[in-house]
Amino acid sequence: MALIELAKVIAADPAASRRWAAEPLPLSDRLSTVITARFAALPERTREALLLAAVADGPDLNVNSLAAGADARALAPAERAGLVTVGRAGLQFSHPLVRSAIYHSAPFAQRAAAHRQLAEALHDQPDRRAWHLATAALQPDEHVAWLLEATATQAQHRGGAAAAALAMERAAELSPDPEDQARRLVAAASAAVPTGQADWVQDLATRALAVTSDPGLRLTARHDAGWALAYSGRPSAALETLISVAEEAARDLPALAWEALADAATVVYHAGSPGSCQAVRRVLGLLETQGSAGHGPRVDVGPRRLWIQACTDPFGDRSELIRYLHRSSHSPLDEPALWRIGSAAWLLDESHLAITLLRDAMRRLQAPGTQGTSGPGLTALGWAYIDTGRWDEAQGAAAEAADLAEANQMKLVAASADLIEATVRAMRGDSDMARRHADRALVTVDPAESGLAAARARRALGIAALADGSHLLAFTQLRQLFDEKGAPVHNIFSYLGVADFAMAAVRADRRMEGQEVLEGALSQVDATASPRLEQLIARARGILDTPDRAEAHFETALADPAGDQWPFERAQLRLDYAEWLRRRRRINEAKPVLTQALASFQRLGARSWVQRAEAELRACGVAVTGGPSEPDALWELTPQQRQIVRLASEGLTNREIGDRLFLSPRTVSSHLYRSYPKLGVADRHQLRDVIARASTPAP
Repeated sequence: MALIELAKVIAADPAASRRWAAEPLPLSDRLSTVITARFAALPERTREALLLAAVADGPDLNVNSLAAGADARALAPAERAGLVTVGRAGLQFSHPLVRSAIYHSAPFAQRAAAHRQLAEALHDQPDRRAWHLATAALQPDEHVAWLLEATATQAQHRGGAAAAALAMERAAELSPDPEDQARRLVAAASAAVPTGQADWVQDLATRALAVTSDPGLRLTARHDAGWALAYSGRPSAALETLISVAEEAARDLPALAWEALADAATVVYHAGSPGSCQAVRRVLGLLETQGSAGHGPRVDVGPRRLWIQACTDPFGDRSELIRYLHRSSHSPLDEPALWRIGSAAWLLDESHLAITLLRDAMRRLQAPGTQGTSGPGLTALGWAYIDTGRWDEAQGAAAEAADLAEANQMKLVAASADLIEATVRAMRGDSDMARRHADRALVTVDPAESGLAAARARRALGIAALADGSHLLAFTQLRQLFDEKGAPVHNIFSYLGVADFAMAAVRADRRMEGQEVLEGALSQVDATASPRLEQLIARARGILDTPDRAEAHFETALADPAGDQWPFERAQLRLDYAEWLRRRRRINEAKPVLTQALASFQRLGARSWVQRAEAELRACGVAVTGGPSEPDALWELTPQQRQIVRLASEGLTNREIGDRLFLSPRTVSSHLYRSYPKLGVADRHQLRDVIARASTPAP
């Protein structure tokens, strides 16, 4: 009943949950009636003592002692009614809902008097004192607003983004002066961004814009609103807002201009359309011109510029970008810069460096209250795990990102999490689940506005069809990575499917169309490609070219040892080359290449490709015995158990793991208890070695 009734309260007033820090959640009439019937029958002195305890904003022994010690005999009727227990630890309510019902059953004047009484007893705890005074205030009060602003500042220093935003929002509501109100609303919106709650950020920014004409405040509020639009699934409106902010702030507020353009680049990363890339590059040129002309204060723009260029033009000036990337990775970086550089490393196909940087960024960004901003980083980390063959870890990152997205209504993060899961499932031959996740992602976001979702979904669906042997369906899906003229639907991710598209074209007897689309697509890459993309292109051309010219493409790709960084794609290349060799009756040359490919597929658990490699080896006269090689120690665990085990191996407590995964510490403990026998360990101190062995690629 409590779950149903409280859900109705939140549905009617979504902001109610954010007020929990200041007061108990108001109950519905039905639920309140059940609890307050016993409270109303108590003597007046008992009700007064209970109200004072209910007003306390947490388990505070001083407050409980105050409530109990004022007149312990007055609490006896409440004990007999089963509403509270009183002991050495003070007063405890029998259930949190009892506290809520008692609190809201009293008139505001009585609640306010109790809050002020507690505030007088909490001079040594300024944060809690400020909140009690604020809750008791009915009219604007600059003194209380100032106290709350100081509380917000302290919360930000501690990394409590949600607490800071809540305090600043209430300070704005209590501000008598409109400009102070606007300033504090803008500060609240900016503080709320790390929580990932786009609807809250949008609400705060909109309220600020309604009460101020100050150009700087309006630009900051519009920037926050643009961020909210991006993560709530409205990329076109977000891009327009963020670009306009960057242009208007370019001269006088360069730091804000670069931040807005970096956020616009994030929108481009999701959209991937030529028009959005050109719009951001145009403003990038404007900011660089302003900077070189010496207008405004100097700003360290390196990480932002790297991210912008990686999103909009990863093939242009690649050598310069890589040099800066490696140089920056050894410098001290704050969390946003570390996330941007790590994500840029992933987009530039520096996959192992990306994992190192992104894991570091996630450790910093996943503190309670700031978890919302870790969603995009988790998805980038998930893709990097896929690229490097760490598929179990990719699924764990996707599951964590999906939890965050659901809690904070972040549609783009939710879609990306589904697409990571779909891709891993497709590569492992679990076609039904791959299609389910890909289809859900395409429903969550509009593929016409998100080239990332379109390209990733079509590739996952295409791989799933290839795994099933449905070659015409695979060709139909992968053909949608490019438009009729061969232009990519996403400026980066469409190209990751060129080799799979070539295979589908040949198997579906569409070789000529495949060649035309491939050459049209590659004509758009007008600069240096990464070793990874070079390998994919070489494989695609080897598949599509005539038999007498195919070998040169395969050998060129295999000659570059850098290709081993992407084990699944390398194994696919070896399998295709070995098939070509066998068909030329060069059996002895094909055998070792096939053996290497098979070992990689077995380690990854890529079932369909294991079967293809085994079939080729049998055709070469090699007796293939046994199934796939022994899976790593995490194979038997569920995705959630793998997440918990990995976090425990990093030294997190059960409570910290629970905060991150939205689980109770008791549930975390239960999962660990069930995981230990499967892993062959006795306690959490042995988990680090298990994880290290599972994460080390087989030779």
